[in-house]
Amino acid sequence: MEQFYNYTGFANATWGHIIMILIGIVFIYLGIKFDYEPLLLIPIGIGVIIGNIPFVAGNQTGIYETGSVLNYLYFGVVKGVYPPLIFLGIGAMTDFSSLIANPKLMLLGAAAQIGVFGTFLGALYLGFSLPEAGAIGIIGGADGPTAIFLSSKLANGINILPDGTTVKNLIGPIAIAAYSYMALVPVIQPPIMRLLVNKEDRKIRMKPPRAVTQKEKMIFPVVALLLTTFISPSALPLLGMLFFGNLLKESGRTERLADTARTKLIDIVTILLGVTVGASTQADIFITKDSMLIFTLGAVSFVIATMGGLLFAKFMNLFLKGDNKINPLIGASGVSAVPDSARVVHAEALKSDPHNYLLMHAMAPNVSGVIGSAIAAGILLSFLA
Repeated sequence: MEQFYNYTGFANATWGHIIMILIGIVFIYLGIKFDYEPLLLIPIGIGVIIGNIPFVAGNQTGIYETGSVLNYLYFGVVKGVYPPLIFLGIGAMTDFSSLIANPKLMLLGAAAQIGVFGTFLGALYLGFSLPEAGAIGIIGGADGPTAIFLSSKLANGINILPDGTTVKNLIGPIAIAAYSYMALVPVIQPPIMRLLVNKEDRKIRMKPPRAVTQKEKMIFPVVALLLTTFISPSALPLLGMLFFGNLLKESGRTERLADTARTKLIDIVTILLGVTVGASTQADIFITKDSMLIFTLGAVSFVIATMGGLLFAKFMNLFLKGDNKINPLIGASGVSAVPDSARVVHAEALKSDPHNYLLMHAMAPNVSGVIGSAIAAGILLSFLA
């Protein structure tokens, strides 16, 4: 009986395990009760609980134990396999019409990437190495798959720094921070919008976007693929799959493939990604000073990115006249939390004017934010790998 007890979780539990299990329960609660990104928070929450059930090492149980089932599934995170597959599904469900109709709104998605580089500098200041800071910085793009992809390349616990030390494995903290702030978009962004945009500007009505032809929709992913990947070749796995998925959707000849990419495939990968990322938060590895710093930097970066988009939208209005002016609120959707950020912008505009519909306008900087964060990740990877 004593030996049996020693094998149980009761005998091996620590306060760290209990804290992480409670965090997993909170994630599940937020996903169910408040509908905060339930497709992400519920799998991650369950993964956090699974990863922190106390066990005796050596039985191929934990996610970091070679040969365990979880370790095999975690391979897709460590090697950056899952993020491009997520991007394939995103491309197959994304309509770029609003961006094609009003290309200047792409600048708002670019402006929001100030959060990436601001966080990068902040991480360097706090003592992280260059590759680690680069991986942490991408949290400012508010894009979970991109954050996982870049951290798997830069902060994977494998690469060797010039001084001979090994970079830290920060995939778990970075992924959890990125997805947490994506889920909290409806909480974080509205106060910043109300602070930086006065009520009069929130009422600005934008003229309806022009109709976009099917031919333009088919040409766009090919042109965008060539342009973005020539600028940032290291982002090819993400951008290549994003625009490939979009071409499947818009070509009119591959509906079966597009349907698979945006439903079954992305659902399967989301389950595996969420559970394994959550399970990677074992208390002895996750509860560290570095993790706390990463969460703090993530919050600051998300605020900076939102402010960057809002302020740049106000700056653009200095050069626009009449009905060409843009509602500065849509600048907040320049972060790449698609489509939640665009929905939050739309909801905030309706509070000031119940007949001001900004959703389609906000989708333009929102999808350009996805492209922008992937380009930023590629640039960081080129310099820091």
